[in-house]
Amino acid sequence: MAVPKRRKTRSKMRMRRAHWRVSPPTYSSCPQCREPKLPHRVCSNCGHYAGRQAVETE
Repeated sequence: MAVPKRRKTRSKMRMRRAHWRVSPPTYSSCPQCREPKLPHRVCSNCGHYAGRQAVETE
């Protein structure tokens, strides 16, 4: 099995980890109430998903 002969330097390790940043969540608007919601999730405001009432809300 291959094993590294030398330890990775600090700069090489930081170069590799430079792209680990977290991207902000993307939002889409609900077609019923136009509130922002996460894609592929039930709208927390009106309870609709895929054009139908999925969850009863008050």
